[in-house]
Amino acid sequence: MKRAAAFAFLPLAALFAGPSLAAEKPLFIYVSPNPLGVNDFLKLGKVGTERAAEELGGEAKTYESSDPTTQRQNLEAAAKAGAKVVIAVGFEFNDMLPEVAAAYPNVQFLQVDSCPFAKMKPNIHCSVFREYEASYLTGAEAGWTTKTGKVGAISALDIPFLHRYTDGFIEGAKHVKPDVKISPTLWVGGNDPFSDPARGEERGAAMVADGADRILAAGAGSNGGIFKAVEGAPGVYAFGVDVNQCPQAPGAVMDNVEKKTDVAIELAVKGIMAGSEPPIVSLGLKEGGMSLTALDPDVKASKCTIADYPEVIAKVKALRDQIVDGSIKIADPMQAAK
Repeated sequence: MKRAAAFAFLPLAALFAGPSLAAEKPLFIYVSPNPLGVNDFLKLGKVGTERAAEELGGEAKTYESSDPTTQRQNLEAAAKAGAKVVIAVGFEFNDMLPEVAAAYPNVQFLQVDSCPFAKMKPNIHCSVFREYEASYLTGAEAGWTTKTGKVGAISALDIPFLHRYTDGFIEGAKHVKPDVKISPTLWVGGNDPFSDPARGEERGAAMVADGADRILAAGAGSNGGIFKAVEGAPGVYAFGVDVNQCPQAPGAVMDNVEKKTDVAIELAVKGIMAGSEPPIVSLGLKEGGMSLTALDPDVKASKCTIADYPEVIAKVKALRDQIVDGSIKIADPMQAAK
């Protein structure tokens, strides 16, 4: 999940190509906010784009960005290259996407994991997630399994969007264990908060020292450092994000907040091409856009510690069903921040 500076992997032809040079097959271009590197979340964007292209008999390309300048250049280059749909993942595109979409009204744009709600254009579609629902469930797991009675969360930046992870986790722990103690939330920060395992390890060690034995690690590429801090602390477990991160640190990661970015892209691109996709789609537990590794039928092979707690998994499933049917309502931290 590394987010490090790199050159944009932009085909030279894309700088000059217009729709007349586009392949006969429909073209779908994925623009990442940062180099894919080892960032599993960003890799899912590539997987989803390629899968949608294959199902629609088209071609998929990926343009990797490194900073705001290359992000915008890649959006424009993708539009000029004749893409039927340009897919952008991340909040980094919120301000520039409406401007680029207005300049290329005949190109469809899909933003995933964020949305320029106040600046929508007719050719922009968004697929966003209710991360706080799945984070709530991991918090419940933390509350049910903690031995010290103290849990906490670490994330990359103190911004409203990432509170969907940290706040949801804390609320879930409080729901099942009202007397749970909460370690102050820590933020990786620094010049590269999404890819700084050294700072992640520092934050993880500080939270372990504070007595927390269940820690949500929502630091993207910094999670490896948090896991390292947890590995050296007996009885302490972390919760990963985006994908199953348990194989990265077997025995140290209890479960994961999984975001099905690939599924969201595949469904949205197909909907856009069919002309049936609404402007904004929100995906949570009910739609299958968010989940936990614990809820996977093959959880025993996941290398996640939660597999050793079948009674907790049963309670998590019941709690999930209450969220899905509306019996439990969870506030969106981003709405609360407005």
